Amino acid sequence: MLEPGNNSELPAIPGKRYFTIGEVSELCDVKPHVLRYWEQEFPQLKPVKRRGNRRYYQRQDVLVIRQIRSLLYEQGYTIGGARQQLVEANSGEQASHYQQLIRQMVSELEEVLQSLEKP
Repeated sequence: MLEPGNNSELPAIPGKRYFTIGEVSELCDVKPHVLRYWEQEFPQLKPVKRRGNRRYYQRQDVLVIRQIRSLLYEQGYTIGGARQQLVEANSGEQASHYQQLIRQMVSELEEVLQSLEKP
């Protein structure tokens, strides 16, 4: 998903469960108003909203934001191009996940077949 070299200047993500918009802004070197704008443009970015519409981002959200930042600022994609790259990357991950599940199911079915063939 995210190559370590693309965001080497960014700080490490702490082991917290939720991050405020200010914390994410510092972790990703992006201003809070840009994060709010990206929420509208990228459907993958859905922070949890609590009291008073405060946003709380999870670790996965921070990784997506760093990937968006890399696509836009370092690789030179437009918003539309970055959105398309994220969709393509997500569909590729899902396909490989399904392939892994199918291989696991085939393996389990072969084990069941072997146990049924034993006298």
